[in-house]
Amino acid sequence: MATASQPQKVFGFLPEDTPTIGAMLSLGFQQVLTMFPATVLVAILTKFDVGVTLLASGVGTIIALLVSSRKIPMYYGSSFSYISVVVTTMSLYAKDCFADPATVYCPEGIQLVQVGIMGTAIFEILIGLLIMRIGKEALDRVLPPVITGSMAMVIGIALAGAALGMAGANWTVAIITLFVTVAFSVYLQNRGLLGMLPILFGAVVGYIVAYFMGLVSFDPVAAADWFRVPPITLPAFGDPNAWAVVFSITLIAIATIPESTAHLYQMSLYIDALAKDLGRKPLEIKKLIGLNLIADGADDLVVGFLGGCAGTNYGENNSLMAITRNYSTAVLMAAGGIAILLGFIGKLAALVNTIPVAVTGGLAIYLFGVIGMQGVALIQSEKVNLFEPRQLAVGATILICGIGGNLALKDGLFPFQIPVLFPNGIPAIVFAAIIGIVMNLLFLLLPPKLFGVAERENINL
Repeated sequence: MATASQPQKVFGFLPEDTPTIGAMLSLGFQQVLTMFPATVLVAILTKFDVGVTLLASGVGTIIALLVSSRKIPMYYGSSFSYISVVVTTMSLYAKDCFADPATVYCPEGIQLVQVGIMGTAIFEILIGLLIMRIGKEALDRVLPPVITGSMAMVIGIALAGAALGMAGANWTVAIITLFVTVAFSVYLQNRGLLGMLPILFGAVVGYIVAYFMGLVSFDPVAAADWFRVPPITLPAFGDPNAWAVVFSITLIAIATIPESTAHLYQMSLYIDALAKDLGRKPLEIKKLIGLNLIADGADDLVVGFLGGCAGTNYGENNSLMAITRNYSTAVLMAAGGIAILLGFIGKLAALVNTIPVAVTGGLAIYLFGVIGMQGVALIQSEKVNLFEPRQLAVGATILICGIGGNLALKDGLFPFQIPVLFPNGIPAIVFAAIIGIVMNLLFLLLPPKLFGVAERENINL
């Protein structure tokens, strides 16, 4: 006689769960492995110290988790969205940073950028508090998807020159790295942890090719100590250019806030699905939008103070959590601890800095383009009515001023001097954000319907 099948046991950890020590360390190491390639690559591209970046990533993640009372499981790594404005800032105010391709660390530029990152942190915290007070819908009127999506496109495409410049160091290595990375990202989908690491695998293949072409030297690794204290720097608050940097870098949060919110929504769905399977109450962390942004700001306060790259919660790590059904904040805190320890390994930082410029160029072509395409995806997913002239006007103006200004104007600056803030002119990305926001506010104050103009139908709906 057939017996009734036993119900299959459900495995997984919700945010408040604490696994055994062995599980916590192994799952935490997976999280570090997932964030490592992108986090380190941003440090390389912006001349930040790799050890400090890893240290700041770990400390920032732990602080952000504590700020959210361990309700929101996120890992924080370096954000690609800030690369363009960081490179522009350092090129303007610390000209030696990018004058020599062999330079891997530029403390004088980093200290200035740190002020801007801390400004971003304060902005994110204030926006988080504002959302908790008035709701997200009101904020969306001032920063609608046509602005945030267009700014994401500008941030990515404006970096095209930098990506191609690095790739030009050796086109053969760069093209091989590009195609291999793309292949890994496409064909390793849904393959567990392997599917989370296309950037790492692409970098390794490019590195091997570069090694056999004589482009890699291990002398810096041999000379480096196994243990070193990461060279933490303090923000240059007294620098006369600090206010310009704060304003420029802070505005990039316009594009990163929607990204962070989207991550929160996605995580909420997966966590509540697991809670249902475990027979527990849904957590609905999607309601914690304001708290999530405050946690983002807490992370940036930490990395800004220590000298790490501007941070963001990582979609790659979110995907890993969805695959493993592990959302334990205790695991993420363990991952933060592992990242901190890695920051003190001198030979690791030295090895990372031996990656040839052409390899990072090949990776950058893909990654910077993806940032731009994510802006397209945001506009598409939010069903922005691009048949409506006012939406077209805002998006078009941002794109031309941001991308065209960065590529065509001298030093990427619009010739409008503002004392203290922008004595040399307004950076193109900043100008694009300002003019887009002002134009949108104009349409809010003087909507077309006041003049008898009916809104055009959005056939996407």
